[in-house]
Amino acid sequence: MKKTVTRLADGRELIYYDSADGTVRDAVDRRPLDAVSTSSEIRRDPLLGDAVAVASHRQARTYHPPADSCPLCPTRDGRLSEIPDSHYDVAVFENRFPSLACDSGRCEVVCFTSDHDTSFAGLTEEQAALVLAAWTDRTAALSALDQVTQVFCFENRGAEIGVTLGHPHGQIYGYPFVTPRTELMLRSAARHREETGGNLFDDVVAREEKDGTRVVLATDHWIAYVPYAAHWPYEVHLHPRRRVPDLPALDEAARTEFPQVYLELLRRFDRIFGPGEPPTPYISAWHQAPFGVPGREDFALHLELFTIRRTSGKLKFLAGSESGMSVFINDVPPEAAAQRLREVASE
Repeated sequence: MKKTVTRLADGRELIYYDSADGTVRDAVDRRPLDAVSTSSEIRRDPLLGDAVAVASHRQARTYHPPADSCPLCPTRDGRLSEIPDSHYDVAVFENRFPSLACDSGRCEVVCFTSDHDTSFAGLTEEQAALVLAAWTDRTAALSALDQVTQVFCFENRGAEIGVTLGHPHGQIYGYPFVTPRTELMLRSAARHREETGGNLFDDVVAREEKDGTRVVLATDHWIAYVPYAAHWPYEVHLHPRRRVPDLPALDEAARTEFPQVYLELLRRFDRIFGPGEPPTPYISAWHQAPFGVPGREDFALHLELFTIRRTSGKLKFLAGSESGMSVFINDVPPEAAAQRLREVASE
């Protein structure tokens, strides 16, 4: 992998990740951009104790542009974009409309490919491995920033999820605090350690593998299962078999096998609802241990992949119980979801 760091016209950082070591990236951003101006602010909810990012400048962000005006496509035929080069493998840059900025964290965009008309599931294993390398490198880099406590790599896919740009891409957030969901996991892991002496994540994975009814696929270095108390209609948790706290800690064997496993899961998701159905909307989220907090050594890196589509043509909405009380009601039994995801395996 070759990494090239440069700057966009407004001073934001842009990083190219290339498979070929000899690739030269010297294109200049020729857009007449003003400096980025943000109003991001972190506010604490005194009742729940969690944090809310207030970012009014995001109202002006690019919204569903036509394909020939996509800001994530490479610069070609006189059309200038966020990527000055005419082609790229993987590109990462600071978001022009960040939810978190300056002393309140950092937001980056990850472009998985220069091909506007594909998806992550359409990547080759080599391309997927390069994205994993980029996620890993950015996690390590952001962890070194004083204002970052936790790094979150994720992909929103599909208009139903709220995606405003159709180009295959994801995001990376560097939070200045431990996120509420991770705090809950750390609390549960600490309680489990006190009560049993064991690791919560290890024990959950072992239980799922022993039961087997919710396991979707298992390989030498990874295991994917639908959790016993899945919140979403189709939800899969993917764990490396050797527990590690974050992406930089993955060993080479797990890295090598990841592209095959992850691409298989994404392709199965697109087949859940049968032929002729539109691509399945999903959120894919890496859960990594925060830095410098108690319990980090007990946390387990894992990826959570889920869709809000519950059946053909119908979405799972977060209505009264979910939005008002954070009590999820799942219409699809986890065992049935796992069975379906096994049925649609690639031939």
